Formats: sequence, C-alpha cells, structure tokens
Amino acid sequence: MSASAAEADETARDLLEALVSIPSPSGEEREAAERLAAFFEERDREVWLDEVGNVRAPADDSVLLTSHVDTVPGEIPVGVEESGDGAKELWGRGSVDATGPLAAMAVVAVRTGVSFVGVVGEETDSRGARFLVEDRDAPDAVINGEPSGWDGVTLGYRGFLSGEYAVATDSAHTSRPEPNAIQEAMAWWSRVEEAFEEEDDTPVFERVTAKPVVFSGGTADDGLSVEASAEVQFRIPPGESAAGIRETVEAELDAGKIAWGDPIPPVMESPRTEVARAFRAAIRRAGGDPRLLRKTGTSDMNLYAGAWDRPMATYGPGDSELDHAPNERLDLGDLDRAVAVLEDVCETLQS
Repeated sequence: MSASAAEADETARDLLEALVSIPSPSGEEREAAERLAAFFEERDREVWLDEVGNVRAPADDSVLLTSHVDTVPGEIPVGVEESGDGAKELWGRGSVDATGPLAAMAVVAVRTGVSFVGVVGEETDSRGARFLVEDRDAPDAVINGEPSGWDGVTLGYRGFLSGEYAVATDSAHTSRPEPNAIQEAMAWWSRVEEAFEEEDDTPVFERVTAKPVVFSGGTADDGLSVEASAEVQFRIPPGESAAGIRETVEAELDAGKIAWGDPIPPVMESPRTEVARAFRAAIRRAGGDPRLLRKTGTSDMNLYAGAWDRPMATYGPGDSELDHAPNERLDLGDLDRAVAVLEDVCETLQS
C-alpha cells in the first residue's frame, strides 16, 4: 500500500454506508447503535448496549478503540460520488464526524481482537463517555475516533465550559435612560469578550475562545419586567482552568447571574508515548508523512485523559473542515488507508 493507492476495504466501506444511511443525531442513536452491534454479533464477538446506549464489545484491553455513534442534525443525501480527481467519496451526515472513524474502528476491533466502544451523546453532553469512565477500568491504551486525516494524529484538544446567563430589570418606558435587561446582557458580554482578548499572533489553541450561542430577551409575559438570557461557551486551552474562566466571567457581572455546566478539561498528550510512536511508524509504513495535530475544539478524549492515566491519541479518516458542514463527505480511499494504519497500530500495541 502507498499514500496514493490502497486496496479497497469493502467491509469498512459497506459498514460505513450502512451506518451513515441511518439518521443518528444525539438522543436518537438507538437504530444506528443496534446496526453497529449487529456487525459484531455477525462476527461472533460479545457485544451489548449498555444502560445509556453505548455499544460495548470488550476483548483485549491492550487497546480500547472508541468513537461516537451520534451526529449533529442535518439531512444530506447519502451516496457515493466521484470527485474531480477521480476519488470516490461517500456523502452523508456523519460520514466524517465521526461515523468514518467509528466504522474503521469497528472493523479493526474485529480483525485484531481489541476492545471497542461506540459511545453516545458526544455532540451534546458526552453522556456516553462520562458513563464509560465510571463503569469500567482503564484499558492499557486508548485510541479515540475523530477525523484527523489518515496521515494525522491528534494529541491535543482545548477544554470546554458552558454557562447560562440571566438578568431582569423592572419594565419602564423606552424613553427612560436607565439600561434594561437586554442592554445589561449586551454590556456584560462585551466586557467578557474584552477580558479574554489576546494578541493577534497568539495561536488559537493557546487562547480562551468565548462564544455566545443563544441570545434572547424581551418584556416578560406579565409585562412587569424585561428579561434577557444568553447561553455561552468557552474553550479552555492547556494552562488555563475552568475555575479561572468562571472567576474572570463572574468579575464582569454588574447585574444578573450565571449558572455553569460541568467543565471538560483540556488535554495535551506527549508525542513520545507508545501510542504516538506506533501511529508515526504505521503512517510511514503506509507511505505517509505523519502530522501531529492540536485541535481547537473538544472531544471525548478530554474526558478519557481526565479519568484514565493511560497513553492515548485521537485518529480517524476525514477532513475535519467538513465536520457539521452541509457538504460533509469522506474520501473512501482515506477510509481504506485509515483502517490499514489502525490495524498496524493495534497489532504493535498488542505485541
């Protein structure tokens, strides 16, 4: 096999298309999870759906392969098309994030006999991963499935913190100069953004990113007050903490209050672990030039790293620029190469 040509892996391609053809937005993963479990049952592997809906197929714990079953919402017609350069691409929601990595890992778990879990809820509250780390012992190594490109390995992610801000003021005629709740909320968020400003040359991975995702306000139903609310998110770089971000945000409160969600810590794995070394060697044997990546988002690997002191990395076929996009599609040649690389890595870690 070379970087320009790989033998088509029909098992992986068929499983991928079958899973992508089943809508599985967060909270509605059951049908896709059952199809994934059937893949293991048909190959005489022990498998079950646990109480939160994760697909559990335990075996050799020298490696745990895990990716998420759920996708973001959005309907993209499923089908294989040929790109301008002749590559075959599978279109469909989840083909990249993260059903491509999920299918690759399921196939490799069967072929090598390592442990596998398809988790639910990654795109919302990571309930599957949160349950998993409480429900089982740590494996010897973890490979999490997210798109990195077949020749890329992700070692770092920023953490995540969410909050819900709410403020209310007495209703008054709009000719009055005093700020109402909407103005209070807007002013608060402006101060928060300013508090996290960085120099333009600071890499995004090393910044706190503050982002409002929902903003609403208006006169209350009883007509006696004006209310405003905002759902906000913060990405936490290594070296920063959720507690520090909360302190900064709360220091900017002149009015109102904020309720915080459970934080997810950042993670930055060493490139010198046995997992990272195995990936570099496998990618080179496949004809690639390994790329070590740091992602500005957050994944379930953050939770695994926080709970298990084990070497780990995130890997999977696909261009992460197509995550959640209306033109989400996966180069099937990349899927083939990723399966071969994963199989090589698992065999190395089993030896």
